[in-house]
Amino acid sequence: MHQAKTPAERLTDADLAALDAHWRAANYLAVGQIYLMANPLLREPLAAEHIKPRLLGHWGTSPGLNLVHTHLNRVIKDRDLDALCVWGPGHGGPAVLANSWIEGTYGETYPDVGRDRAGMERLFKQFSFPGGVPSHVAPETPGSIHEGGELGYSLAHAYGAALDNPELLVACVIGDGEAETGPLAASWHANKFLDPAHDGAVLPILHLNGYKIANPAVLARLPEDELDALLRGYGHEPIHVTGDEPLAVHRAMAAAMDEALDTIGAVQRAAREDGATQRPRWPVIVLRTPKGWTGPREVDGQPVEGTWRAHQVPLSGVRTNPGHLRQLEAWLRSYRPDELFDESGAPRPELLRFVPEGTRRLGATPYANGGLMLRELPLPPLTEHAVPVERPGTVLHEPTKILGALLEDVMAATAERRDFRVVGPDETASNRLGALYEATDKAWDALTLPTDEHLARGGRVMEILSEHVCQGWLEGYLLTGRHGLFSSYEAFAHIVDSMVNQHIKWLRTSRRLPWRRPIASLNYLLTSHVWRQDHNGFSHQDPGFVDHVLNKSPEVVRVYLPPDTNTLLSVADHALRSRDYVNVIVAGKQPTFDWLTMDEAIAHCTRGLGVWGWAGTEDGTREPDVVLACAGDVPTQETLAAADLLRRHLPELALRVVNVVDMARLLPHEEHPHGMRESEYDALFTRDKPVIFAYHGYPWLIHRLAYRRAGHTNLHVRGYKEEGTTTTPFDMVVKNDLDRYRLVMDVIDRVPGLGVRAVAVRQAMDDARARHHAWIREHGTDLPEVAEWTWQG
Repeated sequence: MHQAKTPAERLTDADLAALDAHWRAANYLAVGQIYLMANPLLREPLAAEHIKPRLLGHWGTSPGLNLVHTHLNRVIKDRDLDALCVWGPGHGGPAVLANSWIEGTYGETYPDVGRDRAGMERLFKQFSFPGGVPSHVAPETPGSIHEGGELGYSLAHAYGAALDNPELLVACVIGDGEAETGPLAASWHANKFLDPAHDGAVLPILHLNGYKIANPAVLARLPEDELDALLRGYGHEPIHVTGDEPLAVHRAMAAAMDEALDTIGAVQRAAREDGATQRPRWPVIVLRTPKGWTGPREVDGQPVEGTWRAHQVPLSGVRTNPGHLRQLEAWLRSYRPDELFDESGAPRPELLRFVPEGTRRLGATPYANGGLMLRELPLPPLTEHAVPVERPGTVLHEPTKILGALLEDVMAATAERRDFRVVGPDETASNRLGALYEATDKAWDALTLPTDEHLARGGRVMEILSEHVCQGWLEGYLLTGRHGLFSSYEAFAHIVDSMVNQHIKWLRTSRRLPWRRPIASLNYLLTSHVWRQDHNGFSHQDPGFVDHVLNKSPEVVRVYLPPDTNTLLSVADHALRSRDYVNVIVAGKQPTFDWLTMDEAIAHCTRGLGVWGWAGTEDGTREPDVVLACAGDVPTQETLAAADLLRRHLPELALRVVNVVDMARLLPHEEHPHGMRESEYDALFTRDKPVIFAYHGYPWLIHRLAYRRAGHTNLHVRGYKEEGTTTTPFDMVVKNDLDRYRLVMDVIDRVPGLGVRAVAVRQAMDDARARHHAWIREHGTDLPEVAEWTWQG
């Protein structure tokens, strides 16, 4: 009995010729984008005036990417697949743009770049040209969800896109330079979190062309058996495609694609129809082709194709060197453009034989424009989770624990539609979000032991001790139209500084593209924060992620420091409903005083900041003598305790207390959409009275936000100043001069005339700090007057 032929084996010579024509056309268009600004079809001899004055772009990776795109087209069309491709190689823009133009999605997105001669000329000229498009895959590229400017994140993005998209195939091309990064190395483990029953599939394609910018690539230099051992250790079964003879590589690549997709189909059927629970071995294609394949073999006597010299622009002197110009023309004509494009410049029908139609085209997939697929998140009414507040500052709750119950409701409400996930590096329970496990488990598709808890295929809490992978998962999830939250210890959010920077840039650019629909915001919950690291100590004390984010595009970033449980609920509700932002929420997990009722919290968070009249001593007949401002839960408590001391010891003082939740409110209105106008700021903080500001993070951030304000010279900020250790909660604030006694001393020092009149009060505050110092070293706990303090106002 003869075994039926695979689709690849059934390919005729005409089929291979069609695939090769598509690949040659994409290569031609990639070269044209790097070099040409006129004469796109070479209907006349190539001249210097047809060449761009500045040659920018990357050729080396483009032929391999074009090969992958060509063969993805075939299997998508043959198998009627929903597919998305994540293009990892850093500067593969020429290839992805070329294929988008061939399939027609580029012209549909940008009508002035249609599939004709004029459109081809615009495609060429705009590439890496002022007013044009970047040299890497970017938000402007149809079908993309992955910013190609920074390496390391493609595979995590691909897995994030596949989660909860059971019908989706996500191909991911990993460049051999990218494969050397830490984030990418950790991302290979994402297959242990993929559920074949509920999630889609990821097909990694490791593209080994041998070199990075100027050095060999590590994986490309490994013997094949060693590389196979590595990939099998990661849980993959490698399929190799190697060569430089085009038709042989086409046939091998077609066979590899079919083998990989047949394996994926078998895995998914086993899980979905037969109930298989054993962790599968997923396929990975290892594609070895020369760097700069089909380009110049030599330039000026130096080898180029198959070397690092093919990385960017192989022929750099084309406008001034006649020999280079002739070589470029020969290179372009080697693709036989007259066979590929008709008289009008449109692709000829034969090279479109395997191009899918409609939304099956990679450049038209709605999965890469997630806002098209986004649904409103079913959030519960805040009153269902609000804590009662009869008197401020007398009852404590753990804010993130209460938030965890709200997130549990969201997780339960999305159980059927599966479009909400919480990610974090092994800290969900530590950050008091354990209520989530009442609605879902942690995603896990590796070995389990009887002692394990809350591990299951299909779980929608995701933990891996790689912040990069967590971030990549969530970005891929959001960019394909879903919702989520990233929970992290505050100090270690810095690990993804660069990743969040890239995502912010993506969002900022996307907002300027009318065809990209808004996506759910990337929401960070930073807890286990700087002021409560009782056992972890100095290594876990860094509040600077807020500074990093507030440096970025103001229309995209938001930073919130809710002072208590109800304000955290209000801020979280707003963040989870928002679109196209990066929201950073800093909130403690330790018991914190409740200050505001739910209605008060909503009003306060809507304003972003405001006067807490019940905490001050203003009578409305005169301006305050001093303003006590605060941002953050611990600074708020210390400020209220300082206000309590001032009310008792200096009752004649007109005191105003201002709490800030939305940090951007301190900026001028001209610099941030949430910023305050000058008159509003002056009314709140005054123009000439001392402002003692207790801030959660590094003090200079407040100065930077407010430096243009009229009253800035009167602003004195207390915050974290890199004084940390393993110590008591109150000792942390004392070490950093943020404690209540120091704040009272600051008031006495800065209100004119008060220093002489209140010298005894100031001395009492200084004595309290000394008493604290002695107490904790004898008893190991904070002073009773601190530990047992409640608001008495």
